[in-house]
Amino acid sequence: MQKTLLNQNNYYSQEANVEYLSVSQFKNFVQCEARSLAELKGEFVRPYSNALTVGSYLHSAFESDDAFNNFCKKEHDVIFKKRSNGKYSDFEQADAMIQTLKDDKFSMFALEGEKEVIYTGKLFGAKWKIKVDSINHDRKTFSDIKTTQSLSKRYWSDKYNKYVSFVEAYDYVLQMAIYREIIFQNTGEYYSPYIVAVTKENPPDKAVLHFDESRFDFEKEYAEIYTPGILEIKQGKKKPMRCEKCEYCRATKKLTNTFEIEFLLE
Repeated sequence: MQKTLLNQNNYYSQEANVEYLSVSQFKNFVQCEARSLAELKGEFVRPYSNALTVGSYLHSAFESDDAFNNFCKKEHDVIFKKRSNGKYSDFEQADAMIQTLKDDKFSMFALEGEKEVIYTGKLFGAKWKIKVDSINHDRKTFSDIKTTQSLSKRYWSDKYNKYVSFVEAYDYVLQMAIYREIIFQNTGEYYSPYIVAVTKENPPDKAVLHFDESRFDFEKEYAEIYTPGILEIKQGKKKPMRCEKCEYCRATKKLTNTFEIEFLLE
């Protein structure tokens, strides 16, 4: 397969997604193999998510003024009300979150560096692509902005078999572990990752989070276990499993039998 040279215009393209594995694609395959393969084939498109648009809006504000203005123009009808031209409440909340970080010197210090940097590499037999929110080569650090409901909210995790923070629940430790390895392949040095977190509360809370390096060993082992199977599915060598819970599985489900009510809670 000819290597796709990635840039800001084609990073999220179907061609790039077929050739490369990303952390988001990896997580999607772990959640539901059938949906992920259908998306790669162009047979399924997820319903519009306002939350994803709000997240992109917030991220663009820290990329550059041009990136933020261009995003607002592109998504004008989603962001601004037609009659008053004021912003919808989700974006007003995002503005408060943006200002919370911009008013905090330490948060902005953690976000200093080159923005939206693309790297590629190879791990566990797969070609990976990553896009780093902010990377600082002088300090050998990289950082990523994450939003969450509350810094202290707990989530049950089957992966860890315990209650965990939002960082573990949404596999951000996995993301940092993969990014760290790919950055090492491109720079020859291991950079320290940070998460700049801001909450959706009123007023928003914030934190800059670091990681004990011992956490990354488990995440790399986890990725190493799942990656070969994902590659087999992408290459058509293995039939994908359905989760029977996601939007794709609900839309394509065909009933063939009854089941006992005990299984409703599985």
